[in-house]
Amino acid sequence: MIVHLIDGTYELFRQFYGRRHFSKGKDERFGAVSGALHSLLEMIETGATHVGVATDHVIESFRNDLWPDYKTGEGIEPALLAQFHPLEEALTAMGVVVWPMIELEADDALASAAQIASGDERVEKVCIWTPDKDLAQCVRGDRVVQVDRKGKTIRNAAGVREKFGVEPELIPDFLALVGDTADGYPGIAGIGAVTAARLLNQYGAIETFPPTVLGEQRDRGLLFKTLARLRTDAPLFHDVDELRWRGPTDAFAAWTDRLGDPRLLERSRKM
Repeated sequence: MIVHLIDGTYELFRQFYGRRHFSKGKDERFGAVSGALHSLLEMIETGATHVGVATDHVIESFRNDLWPDYKTGEGIEPALLAQFHPLEEALTAMGVVVWPMIELEADDALASAAQIASGDERVEKVCIWTPDKDLAQCVRGDRVVQVDRKGKTIRNAAGVREKFGVEPELIPDFLALVGDTADGYPGIAGIGAVTAARLLNQYGAIETFPPTVLGEQRDRGLLFKTLARLRTDAPLFHDVDELRWRGPTDAFAAWTDRLGDPRLLERSRKM
């Protein structure tokens, strides 16, 4: 079987701004939710059987306690933020397994789910659907891959090495050195992507750098690595068969009425 793990928060953003582009700035109340549900149904129509969606139930996580400038919900448009929880509820009604994260982030859930699923010998491949570079650290050979829908690429371990210049396991170190503006930490001054890759390939993880390489910035580098390293210990499920989609629940009809999109119900019942 192939297990598909979807970044629900990213999908909501993608649908929200994609629809705005075509609606000339007029936002539908649940437009992004409907778009995300149709996207999931399209995956199922084309053969996906085992699906899990991770969401940021709240934006802040334990990382905000470690670094005060770590990303928050500040700046997210109210019309988009108002669709976070409806997406979770609608997906559940549609019969899709959802992991709404509070202390951890959606990325941690994806990493944890990939760890659990890849440990099952029945699983042929795990596909993580997100362009987020953090998730590149979860890629393992051709078995756990990252699907970048926006870039239309499937990134295996060789693809990660080609893009970043380091092995997937060193992505947290790489991000710690170069920084991640999306997550709100700056990296180490004077170290860009090329230099970071060279140092990591020469010395290995930051912990094994000679003291003179980062000097007084070593502790900061290790802190940023903690921010970049995804947790894989979230107890999301025990058996991959828990992720099998078995059709919509009885509550989905009411949700499609609320969303104003009866085609969702018709589409879900055809499979």
